[in-house]
Amino acid sequence: MDEQKCLEAFQRRIGYHFKNDRLLFEALSHSSFANENKKLRRSNERLEFLGDSVLSIVVSDYIFEHFKHLPEGELTKLRASLVCEKALFEFSHKIELGKYIFLGKGEELTGGRERASIVSDAMEAVIAAIYLDGGLEAARKHIMNFLPRDIDPGHTETFHDYKTVLQEIIQRNPEEKIEYFLKGEEGPDHDKRFTVQVLLNSNVIGEGIGRSKKSAEQNAAKEALALMGVKV
Repeated sequence: MDEQKCLEAFQRRIGYHFKNDRLLFEALSHSSFANENKKLRRSNERLEFLGDSVLSIVVSDYIFEHFKHLPEGELTKLRASLVCEKALFEFSHKIELGKYIFLGKGEELTGGRERASIVSDAMEAVIAAIYLDGGLEAARKHIMNFLPRDIDPGHTETFHDYKTVLQEIIQRNPEEKIEYFLKGEEGPDHDKRFTVQVLLNSNVIGEGIGRSKKSAEQNAAKEALALMGVKV
C-alpha cells in the first residue's frame, strides 16, 4: 500500500478526516522511516510529546467528573493505568494501528509493527495530529473511542505504573524532588536501548534500560522502589 492510500485507509478506519493530512503522515512516521527518507521533515517524536499531554488532560477530565468519590491519589493511579504504554498498546488494537505505521526496513524486518513502544508512541502522535487539525473536542472524541466504559478503580493494577508509586512516596516530603535523566542510548534505529536514571535531589536512586524512554523510566523507578524495599 502506497503512502497516500495508507493515509486514506487509516482515516476511514478511525472515522476522522484530516484537513491537513501531512499531520497524519508525520504522526505515523517512525524515526527509522524518517532517517531512511531524508526528504521527510521529521518523525512522530514531537507529536508524541504533545499527544501525551492531550491524552492526559482528556483522561483526567473524564475520571475527575465520573469518579467524584475518589481522592487525588486514587485518581492519579487510575489515570496512570489508562495512559501508560501497555494500555495504549491494548487500545491500538481496536484500530489496527500497527499496520498503518511507516517504518524503516530494519524495524519492518524485526517486528516493529507489534512492538508496544512504537505503537503506543504512534497512538499519542495521532492524538496530537487530530488535536492540531481539529481541536481539543475532536481529540477528545477520538480518545473516548478507546476508554473502557466499565472502568473499575479497584483494578488499576493491571498496568503497573512504578513512576506514580515512586512519586507518591517521595511527595510525602514536599522538599524532596525526583527527576529522570537520559543517561544514554545505543543500537540501530530498529533495536534501540535507552538507559535512564532516576534522581532524588540529584542523587541516583535507580537505573533502568528499555526499548523506549518511557519503559526505561519505568524500569528505573521499579529499581528505585526495590532498593527502598517497596513491593509493587
